[in-house]
Amino acid sequence: MVWRTGIASPEPLKFLRALALGLLMAAGSAQASSSQFCDRSHELTAAEQDRLLRFAAVLRDELAANDDGVALVSRSGLDLSRFHIRYSHAALAWRSEQGLWAARQLYYACDEHRPRIYDQGLAGFAMGTDDPELGYISIVRLPPQPLLDTPRALHLLAAQYSANAYAYSLRYQNCNQWLIEMLAAVWGELPDGEDLRERAQQWLHDEHYAPEPVEISSRWWMLASYFVPLVHLDDHPDEDRAALKLRISLPSTLETFVHTRFPQSQRVELCHDDRQIVVHRGWTPIADGCQPADGDRVISLAD
Repeated sequence: MVWRTGIASPEPLKFLRALALGLLMAAGSAQASSSQFCDRSHELTAAEQDRLLRFAAVLRDELAANDDGVALVSRSGLDLSRFHIRYSHAALAWRSEQGLWAARQLYYACDEHRPRIYDQGLAGFAMGTDDPELGYISIVRLPPQPLLDTPRALHLLAAQYSANAYAYSLRYQNCNQWLIEMLAAVWGELPDGEDLRERAQQWLHDEHYAPEPVEISSRWWMLASYFVPLVHLDDHPDEDRAALKLRISLPSTLETFVHTRFPQSQRVELCHDDRQIVVHRGWTPIADGCQPADGDRVISLAD
């Protein structure tokens, strides 16, 4: 497979929506296909397109302001606030020799029923949200490093996708899990091989990578995994399922790991509503509702 560029609908961590739809289906039909839960698109109005394109331009400017050329970028997607989650989907932003920025990421190809690796333009990345009225993007600078070569990157790609994949299982993988395993292969200087995923996870374990458990408030949510093709529980340890706490790789876990490993790394958070774009620097989170704090840069969208 070759790397591709363009705009698509990468599959972020959609387990909240999938669980909810699974519960509704359980009351009616137990038959479903994965195509019902992915490649969803929101018909953007002209104003929404303009807002998101301007948001993507600010993202591009922030990335271009650093010469390192590589950054961890995370995007809000679904409203996961009930799980205290702001960011659901992470990618590796990199700049080509021609100076063009792209976001390298895992997505679920619905037509092929399998995960793929995809290079997407920043505009498409910014537009991959369920709420065009309010969005967040986080940028964490990474030290200069070569991108993983294609054979090793593909050896890190699991055959099966699960939106809520357990961080230390080889059975499934989600977008964020592929990314952290790729970083592990680079930082651990791991040689290629069919067991590369296993060695990457062992390296992460040795380096104390520990995803914060996502607390599931009800066992009804857990039952939805029996009806939703892209949600699974059979890779999670019994004790985690019993405690209703799932250890899933999320962008916040990746950022914490990067910050611990590289304390001097810089973080920038961007957000927009229908009135303004806010640029917030530092490791403290930006206020909910895209509210600027002292020292934040505010860009009006009324112009």
